[in-house]
Amino acid sequence: MAGVSIATVSQILNGHEQKFSPYTVEKVYAAKKALRYEPDYLARRMVGKHSRAIGVILPDVTNPFFGTLLKGIESVMYEEAFVVMLCNADFNEEKENKYLETFIRRGVDGFIIASSSISNQTLKETLVDQDLPFIVLDQKKNTGFSDAIETADFEGGVLAGKHFAELGHEKIAVIIPKNAPENVQARLSGIQSIYPDCLVIDSPLTKAGGKQASEKVVASEVTAIFAANDEIALGLYQGLNALCKTVPTDYSIIGYDDQEFNELVVPRLTTIAQPTFELGRQSAKLLLKRIAHPDLPYTNIVLPVSIVERDSTARYLR
Repeated sequence: MAGVSIATVSQILNGHEQKFSPYTVEKVYAAKKALRYEPDYLARRMVGKHSRAIGVILPDVTNPFFGTLLKGIESVMYEEAFVVMLCNADFNEEKENKYLETFIRRGVDGFIIASSSISNQTLKETLVDQDLPFIVLDQKKNTGFSDAIETADFEGGVLAGKHFAELGHEKIAVIIPKNAPENVQARLSGIQSIYPDCLVIDSPLTKAGGKQASEKVVASEVTAIFAANDEIALGLYQGLNALCKTVPTDYSIIGYDDQEFNELVVPRLTTIAQPTFELGRQSAKLLLKRIAHPDLPYTNIVLPVSIVERDSTARYLR
């Protein structure tokens, strides 16, 4: 219809318009519009072995942290004309394994895995042994046979401990799941380097978890609480309020992640800030680099964290 060769059409529709005259480019796009042509990505996958799609497995999409992380991933992939396919694993290993198999069948070009439930053995058998590009981050720690990106979780725990110590708190509690992912355990190890005898309360990484931990906090002698994430801290606000306790008069609280709602709650939440959006961007860039250069040595990137002091912490007055 455009009066040009198949090769010319292919070149123009694949972004190489600069090689041709504006008149030729205009004719090709006019024909495309008239024919309502759209590329068949399954057919292109069969010919070129690339789908321009990546699979992302997250543990809990209801947590705002993972929404921000995904936004960072998508911002890079959109610029590079890749489609992001998302699966919510719900901390369920069986779901994660099935999603991984589904992604492989659909021919995605690479994988970003932020959920800890999937085992290293499964990753090795399903991805490494098939030479499929992937990276791990956040709750899924470095496997030793993939690229990885993480934040300085141990240092985050240290920052929280130092802040409590500067405010004169001697007895603190840490709210964290008993079988927490490695990155969350590192936060506990960090604060234990400052408070080796801190009270550790087992509770899920959710608002409900923070709320249910409130009674144990009140029954103890602690004056400050380190929540393993901001969701727990928000639940603590609710639970302590129901028990007629106030923050920071009765308890100082530090969260982890620095979600947007921290500026909206009263009092505003002091927290350890992760560069969540940048974590997503860097993970996407790292995966694209791996897809383009599969034989490069594995890379491990660690992003810094910082403490954001707001109104939920105060000096302990004996």
